Order: sequence, then C-alpha cells, then structure tokens
Amino acid sequence: ALQQDWSWTERYAAQPEILNYANHVADRFGLRPHIRFSTLVVTMTFLEANNLWRTETAAGDVFFSRFCIMATGCLSSTNLPDFEGRDDFQGEAYHTGTWPHDRVDFTGKRVGIIGTGSSSIQSIPIIAASCAHLTVFQRTPNYAIPAHNGPIDEGYVRDIKQHYDDFRVLNKQMFAGFGAHQTRWEASVFDLDEAGQTQRFEARWQEGGLGFSSSFSDTGSNLNANQIAAEFVRNKIRGTVTDPETAELLCPDQVLGCKRVCVDTHYYETFNRANVDLVSVKDHPIERITPTGLITNGTQYDFDMLIFATGFDAMTGTLLKIDIQGRAGITLAEKWSAGPVTYLGLAIDGFPNFFTVSGPGSPSVLSNMIVTIEQHIDWIMDCLDAMQQRQATTIEATDTATLDWVKTGNAIAAGTLFPTCNSWYLGANVPGKPRIFMPYVGGFPSYVEICEQVKREGYQGFVFSN
Repeated sequence: ALQQDWSWTERYAAQPEILNYANHVADRFGLRPHIRFSTLVVTMTFLEANNLWRTETAAGDVFFSRFCIMATGCLSSTNLPDFEGRDDFQGEAYHTGTWPHDRVDFTGKRVGIIGTGSSSIQSIPIIAASCAHLTVFQRTPNYAIPAHNGPIDEGYVRDIKQHYDDFRVLNKQMFAGFGAHQTRWEASVFDLDEAGQTQRFEARWQEGGLGFSSSFSDTGSNLNANQIAAEFVRNKIRGTVTDPETAELLCPDQVLGCKRVCVDTHYYETFNRANVDLVSVKDHPIERITPTGLITNGTQYDFDMLIFATGFDAMTGTLLKIDIQGRAGITLAEKWSAGPVTYLGLAIDGFPNFFTVSGPGSPSVLSNMIVTIEQHIDWIMDCLDAMQQRQATTIEATDTATLDWVKTGNAIAAGTLFPTCNSWYLGANVPGKPRIFMPYVGGFPSYVEICEQVKREGYQGFVFSN
C-alpha cells in the first residue's frame, strides 16, 4: 500500500519532498497518461440539447463530457492587488503563490516583501538569512505558533504504519479530520485559574502547530476565553522581539483564529536582526509602486527585489476565472454575484452534472484537506454509480436545498468567532469580492453524516432526469 512504501522525513515537509511525493504517487498508480499538464481551461458550457458539457482550452482544444468535477483548489488563484504603478518596478518581482522553479538568490540584495500572512511568515526568516536588507510591509499582523519542525521519529513512523487503518479511522472522527494523536482538552478556559491556563497554553506552545487553537473547548466561541488565549500569544511576541515598538506592531488585535493561524520557524526572532525592518501600512497604505521600489506615507523605499506575499482569491477565484455557463446560459459569475452558494459544497443549482471538490459550503480549508477531498471524491463516485443504476442522465441540486444549506452554514458560523474579522474566509482580502463566510464550520464528522444522510435518502435535495 502507498502508506507503507512512502516515509516522510520531517514534520512539515518542504516543497521538494512534497513534489517528490506527488511524482511518486503519479508514477505508482500510472496517472500521467490521464493528465494534461500546462493546460488552461477557458470556457465550460452546458449543452442542454444533449446534456453534455463542452470544455475549451486556451490552445483551442475542445472536450465533451457527461460530468465535470472541479478539483481546482481552494488556494490556487493568486491575489495580486492593483497597486498604482505595479508593473513599473524594474527589479526582480515575485508572488509567493507563483514562485519560480529555479532558485531565487537573495544574497546581497535589498528585498521588500508586502504582506504578513502564512506564506510571508514562512518566507521572511529564509530571506533575511542571506539578503543585505529586508523591509517587511505589514497591514495586519497575524498570530503564529512555533512549528517545531524537525525529523520525524522512526518509532513514531513504525507505529503509524503498523496501525494505519486505525489511525485513519480515528482522524476521521476528529472535528477537523486530524489530530488523533494530540491530547484533547474539552474543558473551558474558565475551569482553571490563571496559572492553570498558562500551564495549558504553554504545553500546547511547546508542542507546536495548530493544536494551540484547541487548547480549550471555548476559545473559538467565547470572546473572553479567546482573548485570554490571544494575550498569551501576544506576550510570547513581546518576550521574543527585543524592540518594544516592533513587538507591538507584530501583536494582532483581532480574535485568535478568525484568520488562519500560522505556524512559523523563527519568524518573530527574525525581527531582532539588524538587517530587517518592519513598516506598518495599516494607517498609511502603499501609495504606489515605482521603478525602484514603492512609496508609503510619503517615503520612498528602494529595492533590488520586490515580493508580493498578498495571498489568494480563496475558494472561488479559480472557478470564476473560467467562463462557466450552466442552464439557460447563466454563468457561474452571475450565479455567485452576491457570494458563492452551493449544496453541501458539492453542487450548484442550475449547473447539472457539475461537482466541486472542497468548495464553498464544505469543511474545506478548516479541515484536513486530504481527508476532505477523499470524502468528496468517494461521495461523487457513489453518486455517479447511483445515476447509472437509475439510468439517469443528469443530477442537479435544487434551489431550495441550496438556500437551506447556505442558511445552515451561516447559522453555524454565527455561533463562532470566525466571522468577526476581515479574513479570506469571508473574501475580505479581495477588493469587491462579496462578503460571505465560505467554509462549513460544523466540523468534518457532522458534515460527513449529513452527506451520508442525503445519500441514504435517495440524494435528497437533488433532482435526477432521464
């Protein structure tokens, strides 16, 4: 089995190892003949006369299919803000989401990086180690928990492989689809005194990774509990960054977890280096990009290299880049003009035989993506089998089921602290994008049960046609 013949070397594998794994999987299962690389899809049109989808590529190739399964990724469409003069810069310019395959050399260069989200937090320590000077432009500070990355213990690997099936079952029972080997703590923050709270947070801090967010049961739903956790992280920042002014600039004031919590390796320590400066653009946004750098708050900053770590048009960006037309010529862009609406994050009314994988309305980015994707593909394949048994030609979500699902998702999200800040979960990082909380926050196990119930009840909320 695949899990027996592959072993990861680190807790958080770097890009080369992940790429090697992808190549290994493709070769092991003979996938390459079934994949068209370097192919850009530009239009997808549902032909009502014969219930087929017509897909056209930028190269002019045309494909006809009964079904379309959109595995286009949640964080695959880069967000590049339309700064005035953006294309005027004469030095090296990169976006972290479209990083070149060839090595980028920072040695001896003046580097500017815009953004302090997950990609930037991972990049900044590496850039600072070899560049002449790094200037970080920050609009909103983010919470970062130590990754404590390192080699994976061989005994741990052996144990996982010996009990892999059990390990998988346990993970699927976890709220986010992972974390079965982490110690769970179901108590409230307020069940302990201040010393007990600190001890618990410290244990999770030393453990590292995303488990910090679940140190207690109520930090995601109770604002006062959340603020206690957030202040613990802020005090860690203050205790790490030696310059008090810089430390305060790096301290987030939003709810812990309403934006994606990052994991880092020496991120905060990097701001103690003499060759690193932090510039806040929260109150004085970047005015323009110039041939030699950028201007903010009336000050010109010059660079040899400018890096845009400005994130992604999350969850919907790649889908909306394609001209997708469903019934009656209605486009997906028109359908989602007020924000994405789906049924179960799997289907869209008015778009027959069209499935989305880890789309808006599913656990998606708030879960173990691999587990979520597997569940979606299994469900879709069962659905196609059911269609074959029914001799059905099309399947389509109903408008009523779609609206009910959107209401359900919104109601669950409203009971959490997730919608309280401007995050990419809401589309707030992309100017003009409708504000709607996109992921389903009710947890992976409950979502799976809902999907299974829909299936058991003959695909309730869908209509078939022959």
